[in-house]
Amino acid sequence: MAKMRAVQVPYAKGPLELVERDIPEPGAGSVRIKVQACGICYSDSLTKEGIFPGLQYPRVPGHEIAGVIDAVGPGVPGWEPGQRVGVGWHGGHCGYCNSCRRGDFVTCQNAAQIPGISYDGGYADYMIAPAGALALIPAELSPVEAGPLMCAGITTFNALRHSGARPGDVVAILGVGGLGHLGVQFAAKMGFNTVAIARGQDKGPLALQLGARHYIDTLSQDPAAALLKLGGAKVILATAANSKAMSAVVGGLGVGGKLIVLGVVMEPLDVPPITLITRRLSIAGWPSGTSLDSQDTMAFSVLTGVRSMSEVFPLERAAEAYERMMSGKARFRVVLTTGA
Repeated sequence: MAKMRAVQVPYAKGPLELVERDIPEPGAGSVRIKVQACGICYSDSLTKEGIFPGLQYPRVPGHEIAGVIDAVGPGVPGWEPGQRVGVGWHGGHCGYCNSCRRGDFVTCQNAAQIPGISYDGGYADYMIAPAGALALIPAELSPVEAGPLMCAGITTFNALRHSGARPGDVVAILGVGGLGHLGVQFAAKMGFNTVAIARGQDKGPLALQLGARHYIDTLSQDPAAALLKLGGAKVILATAANSKAMSAVVGGLGVGGKLIVLGVVMEPLDVPPITLITRRLSIAGWPSGTSLDSQDTMAFSVLTGVRSMSEVFPLERAAEAYERMMSGKARFRVVLTTGA
């Protein structure tokens, strides 16, 4: 039987190991993807460290997948070999819970399927994915460009376009990292008066280059006060996984403003209720989106020139690439390639 390479986590907190496996066959309702690129996301640590409940090992991580359909299983209308497709965080859903019956598949109440967690993901030469998880990749995007848009891209793009902000509104992006550098670009291209917020002066020039009109260095300025001088933010997109940093900017929201939390962190926010009440402020979270949302994200990126800044590693260096991402030193996404 034909073989492939895969990088798996053998057990919770185990090492990323390169192994040889049989190339899987797609079952009913699914396709096999020849993986060309797969982004490494901080959320892959949920698999690596055994944090996500119900994980079964060994497991191949990866949910920022770009590749080509290689084989189609029974009962998959509309898809065929040779199509370029991506798969993101939302890799399937149950179809029968209340959320799914309302068409809100991302909040599936029966553990929506996640590549690299519910089933083997993209750290491999091939993977199997449900047809409902597939997003068509535009010809203008390379696999390395498309991969990060499947998670970091869709999450920031989708949150911003559903935020309620209008062109000209002050919209701040907290954090200029893996998510934030895309959030700044999307916010600028959507016509918002974009403010980037980060620690230190070193990211200021890059933030302005990415489209921000203002940069706030939290080491030298009170970010809330600086935002109020600009009239107060309609939306603050919190991409930095730091509860203290999020709490520190809430006071910079204008009347009716909203803090949208994307940075995954377990520590609680420290926000006095009176702050929310007196200015009708709100705090919300935002998950990624469906496969069609991924297509929208890629289409907008092609239209406006939004691109991820990525460091590229071959599949066999996945362990090194993962550590590079976890170190926080990568500028700004890390992407594995298979050479396909």
